Amino acid sequence: MIKIAVLGYGTVGSGVAEVIWTNQELINKRVGEELEIKYILDLREFPGTPAEHLIVHDFDQIVNDEEVKIVVEVMGGIEPAYTFVKKSLLAGKSVVTSNKALVAKHGAELLAIAKERNINFLYEASVGGGIPIIRPLTTSLTGDVIEEITGILNGTTNYMMSKMYHENADYDAVLKEAQAMGYAERDPSADVEGHDACRKIAILSSIISGKLVDFEDIYTEGITKISQTDIQYAKALEMKIKLLASCTRDGDKLCAIVAPHLVSPEHPLYNIEDVFNSIFVKGNMLGDSMFYGSGAGKLPTASAVVGDIVDAAKNPNRSVMATWDEEKLELEDKADTIKKYFVRIKGAVADLKAQLETTFGPITVVTLGDNNDEFGFVTEEMSEGAYEREAAKFPQICQMIRVK
Repeated sequence: MIKIAVLGYGTVGSGVAEVIWTNQELINKRVGEELEIKYILDLREFPGTPAEHLIVHDFDQIVNDEEVKIVVEVMGGIEPAYTFVKKSLLAGKSVVTSNKALVAKHGAELLAIAKERNINFLYEASVGGGIPIIRPLTTSLTGDVIEEITGILNGTTNYMMSKMYHENADYDAVLKEAQAMGYAERDPSADVEGHDACRKIAILSSIISGKLVDFEDIYTEGITKISQTDIQYAKALEMKIKLLASCTRDGDKLCAIVAPHLVSPEHPLYNIEDVFNSIFVKGNMLGDSMFYGSGAGKLPTASAVVGDIVDAAKNPNRSVMATWDEEKLELEDKADTIKKYFVRIKGAVADLKAQLETTFGPITVVTLGDNNDEFGFVTEEMSEGAYEREAAKFPQICQMIRVK
C-alpha cells in the first residue's frame, strides 16, 4: 500500500480526493498496488465529509511519518507551501504540486533536491490545468527542438476577451461578470495583469531551454488597457485580441513575452473562446501541434495532479521528472524581436498618412465608421526597438497592440 498526504483541502485538494476515491479501483490497477490518502492537512474541520477523519493540522505529523511516500501540495502561494515541499523532499518523500507560483520561483532548487535523492517533484497541473503539456514536452517531443510555444494560458482573460468581442461589452462590465461567475478573484490582478500566464510560460520556457527562465525577466502586459474601441478595430481587421504567453527561439536565444496580440483567423488560437486554454507548440521535426482543454477548475486540475501521483507511485526510486538547471538563462531583449504592430492614433488619415509611411514604411490603414477623431494602422514587420523609437515621434499615438 502506498500512502499519501494532501496539503490543502480547497477546490483542487478536495478534487484530488474525489478523483482518487471515485476512480480508486482503476488507479490501484494502474499503480500496481493500493493508493491511500492517510492525511489531509488543513486549518479547518470538515465534519460529515469523507475527509473528516483524515484532517490534521500539524505538518510535522506528515513529514515525520515514514509511511507517507508522496506529499501532494495544492495549497497555492509561496509560503508555507515552499517550506512544506522542501521539508518533504529532504525527508525523502516525492512531491506532486499544482502550484505554478512555487514552481516558477523555486522549481530549479526543488528539482535539484529531488534529483539528488532519486525521488520526484512533479508539476503537470501547474500549467494548463487539465491539459497535458509538460509530460508531452519531456516524453513524446523530447527528440524535437521546440522552436515556439504560444498559448492562451489564462481562462479568466480569455473569457473576458471573448465576452468583449461577442457581446460588445466594455472591460469593467465583463470583469464584474467574471467575478460574479467565479472566474476572477475579488483582486483580479494576477489574471488581468498577466502575472498568472507569465509564471506558466516561465515554467515551459525553463523546460525547453533546460535553464532557469526567471518570470521576473519576462515582459508582461495584461488586458487592463484593452477597450471596446480596440475590439471594434480588431473586428474591422477580421481579427481577435487574445492574451498570449509566448516563448520563441531565435538562433541560440530565447524570447518570452506575455501581452495582448491581434490574431488572424488562420492562426490555431483564433477560435479558442470562453474559459478554455490552448497551447500551440512548434517543433523542428514535428511541426505544429495543439493542446486544448480546460485550463482550470476543480476536477480537470485534480485529474492532472492524480496523473502525477500515479507516476510518482509507479516510480518510487526513479526520477521521471522534467528538470532544468539553476543557471539563469538570459532572454533575448524584447527590443530585438520582429513583428507587426497595430497602432491607434489621434488625428485624420489625410493629415498623417504620408508622415507615418515616411517613418514606419508601408502601413495598412483601418477606420471605424464616422469616428474622425482617430484611425488605426498596421505596420510591416519591424523590430520592437525600432517601433518604439519611431512611435516616440508621434505623441498622438494612444494604443499599440502586437500582431501575431
